[in-house]
Amino acid sequence: MIQSIKSKRLFQKFLILIFLVCSSLQSQNDSKIDSISIYLDLAKDNSKSIDELLTIAKRAQQLSYISDNDSILLKSNRVLSSLYLRSDNYKDFKSINFENLELSRKLDDSLDIAISFHNIAWYYHHNRTQNDSAYYYYSNAVEIYDLLGDTKRQVGALVNMADIQETEKDYIGAEDNAIKALKLLNNLPNTEANIITSWNLNNLIGVISVKLKLYDKSIEYHEKALDITNKMSEGLLNRLSSKNNLAFVYKEKGDLRTALTLYENVLNTPNFYNLDPVFYALTLDNIAYTKSLLTGDFNKEDLENMFLKAYKISDSLKDPITKLAVTIDLSKFYKSINQKNNSLNFAKESYKLAKETSSNDILLESMLLLTELTDSLESKEYLNEYLKLNDSLITNERTARNKFARIKFETDEIEKENERISREKMWLSIVSVVLLVTLFLLYIIISQRAKNKELKFKQVQQEANEEIYNLMLSQQEKVDEARAGEKKRISEELHDGILGRLFGTRLSLDSLNFSEGKEAMMNRAQYIKELMTIEQDIRKISHDLNTDFVSGSGFIDILTELIDKQTHAYQLNYQFDHTDDVNWENVSNKTKINIYRIIQESLQNIYKHAEAKIVKISIELKNDVICMSILDDGKGFDTNKSKKGIGLKNINSRVNELNGNVRFESEINKGTSIIIDIPYEN
Repeated sequence: MIQSIKSKRLFQKFLILIFLVCSSLQSQNDSKIDSISIYLDLAKDNSKSIDELLTIAKRAQQLSYISDNDSILLKSNRVLSSLYLRSDNYKDFKSINFENLELSRKLDDSLDIAISFHNIAWYYHHNRTQNDSAYYYYSNAVEIYDLLGDTKRQVGALVNMADIQETEKDYIGAEDNAIKALKLLNNLPNTEANIITSWNLNNLIGVISVKLKLYDKSIEYHEKALDITNKMSEGLLNRLSSKNNLAFVYKEKGDLRTALTLYENVLNTPNFYNLDPVFYALTLDNIAYTKSLLTGDFNKEDLENMFLKAYKISDSLKDPITKLAVTIDLSKFYKSINQKNNSLNFAKESYKLAKETSSNDILLESMLLLTELTDSLESKEYLNEYLKLNDSLITNERTARNKFARIKFETDEIEKENERISREKMWLSIVSVVLLVTLFLLYIIISQRAKNKELKFKQVQQEANEEIYNLMLSQQEKVDEARAGEKKRISEELHDGILGRLFGTRLSLDSLNFSEGKEAMMNRAQYIKELMTIEQDIRKISHDLNTDFVSGSGFIDILTELIDKQTHAYQLNYQFDHTDDVNWENVSNKTKINIYRIIQESLQNIYKHAEAKIVKISIELKNDVICMSILDDGKGFDTNKSKKGIGLKNINSRVNELNGNVRFESEINKGTSIIIDIPYEN
């Protein structure tokens, strides 16, 4: 009996000890959480410097890791994410939001999942390098915001999606998302921020409509945007911008008088130059150009002075975009008054500026001008460049539209699949609870069947997707085949028709050499020489038209021509070594195009930065790997400091796309080597 009492007392003491230990651990954990909350409150104190706030927020994050509490860690990361954004630390901003995405998925927190998607999308959108990735993450965020009824954030994501599509020239898709955002915006209160968003959306739809040549619709939305500026507390610049956009639409529509009235109304704004000198210069240019289109209704000297004033302002402000707009208009103005030299000079300047600023529309326009202003040989070079760029842009636009449509389709399909799986899980849970005791074995069988059914559905869906993709490839091959056939037909017509006639003419002239008179014979010889030159030009055009970049066996010839032309233009000596081990006909077009672009990008980088005299390029096959090297004897660079350059990023991106590897080796004053390995699938 005494022994039993002692045992009970020992057991009671043991329970008390366990309780005290657990209480101590809980107290320590509560103390950590309290400390984290204090740090997070301090991290929101705007009186401190950004570096101090970052230090505090990182300390909160460290304690959150130790606490092993995902909710607290997510909260700390959200605060740290906003501070990374404020300090322009975009790399860490991206990383922490990917971490937040995983945490919020683990916690099944829909709002935090959507916010993480939104932030990741903003990162790609801000960098302007991966618009498709930005669009994908925005679209995922929009779907969740819609389910949660978070209209404000949904509008913000839709605005950015429309902006991306407008940039990529998917005008129909951009308009669709902008109108969706406008409809949602009508359900939100008329705050200053929402009014500004409404102006941006109406202005965007107006811009898109004019690009689709829907001028009346464009005028309607720009007038709506103009009315909205009256509701803004500080809407002067927005009002002027809307008037300027309206004037542009009227000019495109052909109503030059109305356009001129609107432009002059903008220019007469009090203190306009001090308000926005860039806008002032652009308006001067617009007025001068609009007046020049009114045939016979202008003073040449006055317009020239207006153009040159706009040019000087944009040049002094070092604003290449405005300067580009002025130079192309100046070139067209001088052409209209038959001052060919001035027109040619400004056309070449606009051509250069357009390339530097990647303004493809004006680049095309400047090349068309140059084809009219230069002699036949140079004109043909500009025309060939115009055709190549135009074809490339059309292909890119079509690819972008298909890409955004595919992302939307895949997002919708994933959403439907998630809803279906959620419904199945709900019913499965209900059945499981009801039949858990009596029908446990039956539940296991039903659950297994459901999983097999889901797996089979996914397999069927995958097969269907593959079939659709193969059909798309087949259709694209037919389009490419038709294009190649048309090019070949034009080539044969040039070669067999025009060239034959020119050759006959040359023989006729040659027979006249038997006429007496030395001077007559010299003249005829000169004409024959000119006709031979024309023969060579037409033969070159015929060759270019009949050359298919992706035709396979001629790929090394294409690379040789690229290297020869680039190095000649850049005044470089070159050495191009290659082996015949690679069967280029069996190498994918994607690989060949990327190799072509990598060499092109590398030569441009060498020209711009290296100050080199010779470049050595080699391509060989080693162990089923295409090994390519590009070496120069230039001034080199510090590889640790220059990895963020656009040129190097482009090369890295292309090599990664081919699942390859790239190394940059360089020393100051000792040149640079780019070593690239690409898998070879024969």
